[in-house]
Amino acid sequence: MLELNREEFTKEELIKVLRSDDPELLQDLFSTARKIRKEVQGNKIFAYGFVYFTTYCRNNCNFCYYRNSNDIERYRKNEEEVLATSKALIDSGVNLIDLTMGEDPQYHQEKFQTVADIIKKIKQEYDTPVMISPGVVSNEIIDNLAEAGADFYALYQETHNRALFAKLRVGQDYDERMNAKLYAKEKGMLIEEGLLAGVGENEEDIADSLLTMGEIGARQVRVMSFIPQEGSPMENCTSPDRMEELKIIALMRILYPHALIPASLDVDGIKGLKDRINAGANLITSIIPPKSGFMGVAHNTMDVDEGGRTVEEARSILDQMGLVIATREEYKEFIKEVRK
Repeated sequence: MLELNREEFTKEELIKVLRSDDPELLQDLFSTARKIRKEVQGNKIFAYGFVYFTTYCRNNCNFCYYRNSNDIERYRKNEEEVLATSKALIDSGVNLIDLTMGEDPQYHQEKFQTVADIIKKIKQEYDTPVMISPGVVSNEIIDNLAEAGADFYALYQETHNRALFAKLRVGQDYDERMNAKLYAKEKGMLIEEGLLAGVGENEEDIADSLLTMGEIGARQVRVMSFIPQEGSPMENCTSPDRMEELKIIALMRILYPHALIPASLDVDGIKGLKDRINAGANLITSIIPPKSGFMGVAHNTMDVDEGGRTVEEARSILDQMGLVIATREEYKEFIKEVRK
């Protein structure tokens, strides 16, 4: 049996775990991941409020519902709406506000000044950490977002196989995307890196991604299972078996014990939360207020209006697992340690 309770793995060892369907190894994998999480943060789980404030995008990613050429209804929320929703999420108990957007040309034209103003107000008036997910932006804009007080810059490659990247993110530059997040890291922001499971990658690709995440110093690492999107070139592709995503979460936890690793409600809704937490995730993402007019990404409406993506709903599940949602101050302390 492969010894799992360690941080150093060869690429070949990672591939072996990813390919395995041995029940004993998988049980050991998930129990080791949970043990490590408990050693690092006890029974505390973090929670992020998700504010997808514009669904306009200049890109044509083959996997995305919001791709520029898809003929769908879109929205662009104003500053007042974004702040009101952020405040509602904070009052409900989230630890961070994740400001997410498509690569909206309007914001690029104004050099993201509205976004910088929103970040400042959330930081100063609501005393809450902020993650910004703006896509690829210039160094000048990154400077402004860092100065505004953004704590995290999220920008996913989805894969670190360059050929597969080119198929997924049509017309986009791999290095430009990678260099944007590395520059954000230089400016003092923590970075989040992510991969998409079930889009044509193999176990070697996943192992490369897992190792690359550590090499670039990502402090939040994530994986989400691909969900076919209506109107996209990949709408007839199949969503992968969730065991792939769960294995990746567990390996992330073992490789990077202090990393923030999301259990996203965006893939399977609230019903998928328990499995992802049991795989070693230490944070819940894509919490969205019901009937707010804001959407998700992989499943843009799943569980939203029904109230299934709330802190209250997540808390009830965690309670059954002997876990609790951390306070905002506990999250800030954790982030302070992560920055060291």
